[in-house]
Amino acid sequence: MYIGGQWRPAASGTTREILDPADATVLAVVSEGGVEDTDAAVEAARRAFDSGTWPNTPTAERAALLRRTADLLQRDREEIALIESRDTGKTLEEGRVDVDDVTAAFRYFADLVTNASGGRVVDAGSPDVHSVVVHEPVGVCALITPWNYPLLQASWKIAPALAAGNTFVVKPSEITPLSTVHLVRLLAEAGLPEGVANLVTGAGDPVGARMSSHPAVDLVSFTGGLASGTKVAAAAAPTVKKVALELGGKNPNVVFADACATEERFDTAVDQALNAAFIHSGQVCSAGGRLILEESVHDRFVTELVRRARRIRLGRGTEPGVECGPLASQQQLDKTEDYVASALAEGAVVRCGGKRPEPSEVRPATGYFYEPTVLDHCRRDMRVVREETFGPILTVETFRTEDEAVALANDTEYGLAGAVFSADTARARRVAARLRHGTVWINDFHPYLPQAEWGGFGTSGVGRELGPSGLDEYRETKHVYENLRPAPVRWFAG
Repeated sequence: MYIGGQWRPAASGTTREILDPADATVLAVVSEGGVEDTDAAVEAARRAFDSGTWPNTPTAERAALLRRTADLLQRDREEIALIESRDTGKTLEEGRVDVDDVTAAFRYFADLVTNASGGRVVDAGSPDVHSVVVHEPVGVCALITPWNYPLLQASWKIAPALAAGNTFVVKPSEITPLSTVHLVRLLAEAGLPEGVANLVTGAGDPVGARMSSHPAVDLVSFTGGLASGTKVAAAAAPTVKKVALELGGKNPNVVFADACATEERFDTAVDQALNAAFIHSGQVCSAGGRLILEESVHDRFVTELVRRARRIRLGRGTEPGVECGPLASQQQLDKTEDYVASALAEGAVVRCGGKRPEPSEVRPATGYFYEPTVLDHCRRDMRVVREETFGPILTVETFRTEDEAVALANDTEYGLAGAVFSADTARARRVAARLRHGTVWINDFHPYLPQAEWGGFGTSGVGRELGPSGLDEYRETKHVYENLRPAPVRWFAG
């Protein structure tokens, strides 16, 4: 753990083994933090903030540190990609893409804060009054990140928090902490003052719970599951902290028949459906796990989809040619098997997958592998359709009319992301406007831009990451009213 500028073991001396999901062997051993460690980290962040060490650092210097960190990320690109691949199970190429996206996030927020205005002047109606609205750092930020994209999600919180002048304590998932440890090392190497960045490794209870409730924490940013997110919000409520929550999704991918009118369009739509559902074995909050097809193209589309899904090369993420890695943990493997079993019990039909693969040279028998699975004849009342599966499961539903397609896509308690595929530009935009989801792609799936904002409707959370609002989440708004010619008010006779 990294607290107050020093690497240290847990106060209790407890450690946790980090397993390689490809074969369940021990990849690393990290300290298992507790309440005492969390308190020490928060206190270090509080001291660093209250001393003014970082918040009073000129904006240009803060931005320069972010850019140095970005350069160091690219220097260590291959090493970090390997760490991310072995820790999470994703392919090495996905790990490289993650490092590049993290680098872009640090550079984006460095540029954004550099170009930020000094304040918005408010006309007070008098030449003797100067009134301005300015932004200031929130203070101590508790940053809690998920296990599926540990480095990327950490960067979406750490980069804007530092750019705005905050100090922080970060808690990565206890399953996949290794790339976050490396990132904190790079921040220290880049010259971040002691106490500004603090890292506590350990479980959500007690570490995340204590971070969320600690009276010296000013903001909590959490990415993870709905159940844990509601606990974070409840823990933060008594001290009325700022809270940002990104809680996942059950994301529709709506494909109209005209999107398949030519061979090229058909090929693209099928390819994107595979990408939407099976990248990183479906362990993506924005995964397009609900394929909603116009009925007239169902048979042809699903037949080709299944043919390609069966050809996905499944194995250890570091092996050449592998396209899909293992699930991140035994818990996720068990959960995936349970969802498929419940779908079959409710009447779904397995078109491919639905089981663990045979072991091979690139798929150790002890790894957490599960075949890419397509479930046909699904209904929106099925558990597998309504709940976030976070595994390589694609459900197929059909529609006949545009209104029915929109109704199906919006029939979810989540509202994170979705997509519309259509050759009719007017219809695609019309449907996209009707979807109650924070991000809607048209004729594409999964692209993210640092400049765009990422949020959601419904139980997908509150707050925004990336874009200008991603920085504003880590700033407070202050109105400074200056009377240049003060005089007695004489409201009272005395």
